[in-house]
Amino acid sequence: MPHFAQGVVKFQREVFPEKAELFERLSTGQSPEALFITCSDSRIETAMLTQTDPGELFICRNAGNIVPPHTNQTGGMTASIEFAIGALKIPHIVICGHTECGAMKGAMNRAGLTNLPHVREWLGYSQGAVDITEALGADLDADAKMRMLLEQNVMLQLQHLKTHPTVAVAMAQGLVTLHGWVYDIKTGEVSAYNETTGSWDSVEDRYAADSAAAMVTHDHA
Repeated sequence: MPHFAQGVVKFQREVFPEKAELFERLSTGQSPEALFITCSDSRIETAMLTQTDPGELFICRNAGNIVPPHTNQTGGMTASIEFAIGALKIPHIVICGHTECGAMKGAMNRAGLTNLPHVREWLGYSQGAVDITEALGADLDADAKMRMLLEQNVMLQLQHLKTHPTVAVAMAQGLVTLHGWVYDIKTGEVSAYNETTGSWDSVEDRYAADSAAAMVTHDHA
């Protein structure tokens, strides 16, 4: 804790004054560009990964970057998604998985989680991805099979996301776009799901057209 406390002191003395104007603006409200759903894993640093400032991402984190399908039972993820899309009108949702994910390793062997009953039940929301991986990746080695599971889990959670009423309505109105990513901790690579082609492409390639359009808009502004 002393390390964290010193970090707070440094933030207050050095970082905050440099961004005083930003925090003054943020003190009156927020207008994030994306709802970013990722794993609770301590190795995932969202601001560093996306190079964003406070106020740009509305972040939800849990073991396995899971989105339970919508039900009438209230939960933290359900309420956060509803608020992000229904109240804040956030235009993008990213579900970001990552390599070396302990949750996904656990999902492959939920029977072995007898001492972690809540974790075992939670990972049931990834069972469809596990079953697909077992069926399609039976001949793959362990690393390739895990990579397939990471991708299939993100794809499954995107499907779950579409069952949430606020998301479904916003999508029908063309007001929100869904994105699936997998981050490789060792290499820094981020792959993005292309729902049209079913492929996983580098973020640079996946958003090349959007980036070019944004630059043109910026130049004409």
